[in-house]
Amino acid sequence: MRHSMILFLVLTASCARLEDVGRAPEFKPVETGYEVSAMANPGLPETVEIPREIDQASLWNSGRRSLLGDRRAETRGDILTVVIEIDDRAEISNSSERSRSGTESLGVPSLFGLPQRIDERLPAGASMADAVSATSSSASSGDGSVRRREKLTLRVAATVVNELRNGVLQIQGSQEVRVNFELRELIVTGYVRPQDISRQNEITYDKIAAARISYGGRGQITDVQQPRYGQQVADILLPF
Repeated sequence: MRHSMILFLVLTASCARLEDVGRAPEFKPVETGYEVSAMANPGLPETVEIPREIDQASLWNSGRRSLLGDRRAETRGDILTVVIEIDDRAEISNSSERSRSGTESLGVPSLFGLPQRIDERLPAGASMADAVSATSSSASSGDGSVRRREKLTLRVAATVVNELRNGVLQIQGSQEVRVNFELRELIVTGYVRPQDISRQNEITYDKIAAARISYGGRGQITDVQQPRYGQQVADILLPF
């Protein structure tokens, strides 16, 4: 029974992979995403808008579409650009060295004549003159180094999906690019302050709280680079 269940799971996983043979990876549906829902159902307005006939009578247009209007994202459903420019470099080097040595000796050459009496009862060549003698030494050294270099430059449009009570905006953005049979996917989520958004309606990734940035792919190249399921299980179970 157990072997049949394992065989069934293997065949199910294999059939799922065989469905993609000769086909390019498909995009995820956009209409069912959280971003479209936020744009289609914006939050309730908190300010009273000026009637259009009154606004037209003034030389100053306070709308967001005016020449000097503030076009930064501020409410649910608005779109802003997230600029991801990661160029991190870390280099750590540690070294340690420790040594210890000790010598101990104990001898009783004479003590009211008792050592001589004891020497008579000891085996030939044994004496209390050098009763105990011990020498110990230890040494250890270690070296370690870590070098890492990461560089990533991306831009993605994100949507304001929620506005918290303190005015912080929750954003979520996704982007999919398919080249031949390989699909690259970029996902960005996090929380931003409206005052951190630039006049160009952009925000850098280092100003996003609880940022989650995922950049990966799926398709023929990614499938070949991934180890098989059996190999992954063997790497976990085998102790050597």
